[in-house]
Amino acid sequence: MTAAVLCALGLHAQTVYTDATRFDIYGKISDDTPGPYCRLPISLEGVSREPVWHLGLQSAGIYVRFRTNSVNIRARWTSHGKEAMNHMTDTGVRGIDLYIFDGKAWRFVGAGRPNPASKETASDLVYSMDGNWHECMIYLSLYDGVDKLEIGVDEGAGISRSTLNSPRAEKPVIVYGTSITQGGCVSRPGMCYTSILSRRLDRQFINLGFSGNGIIDLEIAETMASYEDPGMFVLDYEGNAKAADIEARGEKFYRILREAHPDVPILFLGAKEYPYLAFNQSVPATVAANDAAQKALFDRLRKAGEKKIYYCPKFVMTGDACEYTVDGTHLTDLGVAEFTDFLYPYFKKALR
Repeated sequence: MTAAVLCALGLHAQTVYTDATRFDIYGKISDDTPGPYCRLPISLEGVSREPVWHLGLQSAGIYVRFRTNSVNIRARWTSHGKEAMNHMTDTGVRGIDLYIFDGKAWRFVGAGRPNPASKETASDLVYSMDGNWHECMIYLSLYDGVDKLEIGVDEGAGISRSTLNSPRAEKPVIVYGTSITQGGCVSRPGMCYTSILSRRLDRQFINLGFSGNGIIDLEIAETMASYEDPGMFVLDYEGNAKAADIEARGEKFYRILREAHPDVPILFLGAKEYPYLAFNQSVPATVAANDAAQKALFDRLRKAGEKKIYYCPKFVMTGDACEYTVDGTHLTDLGVAEFTDFLYPYFKKALR
């Protein structure tokens, strides 16, 4: 019996698994990493601060693309650890999710929820499809690493490398930043703002968000600068970097990127003003100082004649948007959607 007939009877066809490394992996700054789904090159081990190196083993923003005519799609994956957080879903931290191209755009179709008791998980992603060929994309975990990923299709079905160049692989946008850049605290990987913008702008994004550790480490600038043909650099470190960090290392970080890529646009992001700041008596002054330091750096560079630099102002959460965080700081899916709408015109202008 065919897979379609089995599904109609409420049965599953035998599943055949293929290691995902046989397909194209995107969202990486380098191929020379400790594992296929790590974000930092192995050359930074012992060079980067330990928290940055550990976060670099996590697979935020990395995705695998393939095509199949299988009626059902499953996945088996092995997480690097058993990471868990008290303000983010396990599906976002250790899970995966599947998008399918509908002929016009990428559409979310299902998520793989991780096994809470083990590093190994097997999960259905979608079932009872039409048996036609479809282009597929799996986003990997945001706050855990993926050591191994296998994609399962029905016995007798085809699976192969993608033939669709979308999001376009050429000239990726490389984003350096914080926990919100990395994906905190969305419900599943495809809701990370870099991934949403990647689909909307039809451009590969490389996510170098390091939760709590976006404090302008210069070796990260060197790593970004080493990418041969980037489309744009984005500096979203302001949520972690203090005014003193920006004043001490902000221009150095910029110069490393600019000297390697004189014509590549560089977008500076301003602060994020969260709801709790309306009542907190100590933090607003710090946020204002950090934001002022970032804007002062940008203004100084522009007055010095620097070209192809852009500035995105402070993201202010007011009105209904006050509801859009998990903990007063980290964005929900709704908050990320709002933030992405805010960012989109600035990214589009810089990429034009």
